[in-house]
Amino acid sequence: MFKKLRNSHQIPTEKIAKAGAGGIKIVLLLIVAAFLLSNSFYMLSEDKVAVVNTFGKPISVTKAGPHFKIPFIQEVYKMSKEISGMSIGYNEQDESTRSESEMITKDFNFVNIDFYIEYRIIDPVRAYIHKDTSVEILRNLAQSYIRDTVGVYNVDEVITTGKAEIQATVKSKLSERLELEDIGLGIENVTIQDSEPPTTEVNNAFKAVEDAKQSMDTMINEAKKYQSERIPEANASADKARKDADAFYQQRISEAEGQVARFNQMYDEYIKYPLITKKRMFYETMEDVLPSLKVIIDGSDGTQMLLPLDQFSTNIQNGGVSNESDQ
Repeated sequence: MFKKLRNSHQIPTEKIAKAGAGGIKIVLLLIVAAFLLSNSFYMLSEDKVAVVNTFGKPISVTKAGPHFKIPFIQEVYKMSKEISGMSIGYNEQDESTRSESEMITKDFNFVNIDFYIEYRIIDPVRAYIHKDTSVEILRNLAQSYIRDTVGVYNVDEVITTGKAEIQATVKSKLSERLELEDIGLGIENVTIQDSEPPTTEVNNAFKAVEDAKQSMDTMINEAKKYQSERIPEANASADKARKDADAFYQQRISEAEGQVARFNQMYDEYIKYPLITKKRMFYETMEDVLPSLKVIIDGSDGTQMLLPLDQFSTNIQNGGVSNESDQ
């Protein structure tokens, strides 16, 4: 009887144990399923790109939103699409790094110059492959091309007028080199943050040079203003002189043509009546010459006699008329 009772108590205990083991398995399965499910999806925001690596083969994903991946087989690496920056010549605390900023110019002067390089990811797959070295490669290349470019300019150009050209040259060379290196990065902008001589005395000298250049620009502008004011007056004067010269030219031509016409007319008359024409020309000449003449004759005794040429010229005129009429 006691044996039967003992057996009756053992049966429920075994059932309970089996039921508990089955529940644990279900819980474990649910946990594993939840883990696998949570690792099967990932979210991608608008400012991110992702590279999915499947057995060593990376592919890029750029579309924002949820995406599926195979757990334990595919690995997702997210990267920012935004522009990143790199300082050369100073650190994050805005402290100068002389080993990067101090350079030699074409005229063998020293200059401290700070750059800021802006870059972004243009090829996610190549950037993923070189994720451990791409930024360092970019920094080394940037420092190299910056020094090469600064070295072909004089120190005053680096500090004053040549900044824009230096920035454009560094950007162009660096962009071309990054295309060859193919590390997935592209240059957005290159900016000179600051440039100055390494000593206070030299810096003051360059400030004086800059002031002199500004004064020169001011004087040039004033000269151009004076030029712009005087040129219209000079053009007007020149135009008037040309018009006066043209008028005088036409006048002289007209006079010459009139004289030629009179001479031709006189010549035609001379051909017809040579003797009469000669006498008329002589008389006309005498009419012009005699009234202005005064003839004084000195006598042997020291006396002087003034001939009445006015009356004489009148007699000549009268005589000439009568002679012409006689002819």
